[in-house]
Amino acid sequence: MSAPRERSGDARRPTVLAYYFPSWHDDPRNAAWFGEGFTEWSLLRDARPRFAGHRQPRVPALGEWNEADPEVGARQIELATENGIDGFLIDYYWYDDGGYLEGALRDGLLRAPNVGDMTFALMWANHELVDIFPAASPDAPPPRLATGAIDRAAFERFGRHIIAEYFTHPSYLRVDGRPWLSVYEIGSLIAGLGGVAETVDALDWLRAEAVSSGLPGIHLDAVIWGFGVLPTAVVLDDPLSLVTRLAFDSATSYVWMHHVDVDAHDFPAGDADRLRREAFADYERTAAALPVPFHPNVTVGWDSSPRTAQQLPYERGSYPFLTTWDASPAQFEGGLVEAKSFADRHGGPHPIVTINAWNEWTEGSYLLPDTTHGMAYLDAVRRVFGR
Repeated sequence: MSAPRERSGDARRPTVLAYYFPSWHDDPRNAAWFGEGFTEWSLLRDARPRFAGHRQPRVPALGEWNEADPEVGARQIELATENGIDGFLIDYYWYDDGGYLEGALRDGLLRAPNVGDMTFALMWANHELVDIFPAASPDAPPPRLATGAIDRAAFERFGRHIIAEYFTHPSYLRVDGRPWLSVYEIGSLIAGLGGVAETVDALDWLRAEAVSSGLPGIHLDAVIWGFGVLPTAVVLDDPLSLVTRLAFDSATSYVWMHHVDVDAHDFPAGDADRLRREAFADYERTAAALPVPFHPNVTVGWDSSPRTAQQLPYERGSYPFLTTWDASPAQFEGGLVEAKSFADRHGGPHPIVTINAWNEWTEGSYLLPDTTHGMAYLDAVRRVFGR
């Protein structure tokens, strides 16, 4: 695996990658859907406690910032690298008619003067986008804004774009020379392309397109999960066999809730230690069944209530009316220690640990400092993994 900078210490130290959610800058689609100037800062700002002991609103200790600004990008890179984060896995959106929320990466992070200090890669968030900004009901399906299941023509436009704009960047994450691409929903990928055989052919085309651009291929990573969280999630009965059929090179997890039955947990507030135990038990089962390395995730917390209409009672329902898990920094650090051990046993020649997330403020999962815990979660990453 290529490294953007030298690291000292344990040679088996996993690469630590934090998922980055790019919804904190102006985007033309959001302006058309929700009005000029909309970002999810407004949802975060309006959040209120919905039950006894509910920790809302969450207030960023560094304030609200425009992540499409290179100076903000530089500040985030410095904060991440000084605290044990090697890179960002960018939640990347591409629909039939092109990209969405691309400004954070294109204009902010990649134009930062210190972009060479860390690595980045794309996690193609190819799920259906629905209007949960905010969600109006715990039961009624939210309106669709864009479909994640794109056809072959759109897939080829996507492939050519990411190869030209990102894969060839010197800071892009590579494994054995091949740029990394995670796919969030294998089910949506197959549905859009028309079947498993058609998906095999499309992925073969993508690999060949990368080779024709001077790259040695692509490292394809499958996000594996068994339980749907988003209201229109495409969950497969047998995702593990498809990892082999589609020739993925590794598998990862996005968030602990994908590995547990959320409805079996207490509502409205769940036990963070139980969540971790159940997720890692599923990780062990997944790693044992896969023919490729499986990379574990550590989830900071979960609270999607800012994405609900605040005047409504907070009742159990479909996303985002879900159980909240507000893990302490010490509980989070315990997850990091467990993930480090897991990566050493199952990570193959290039062990990785992912963290959800750098900045998922409106899902209650973020490493960035807030006014309650300050730098405590980042301090935990640094203690476990070093700088």
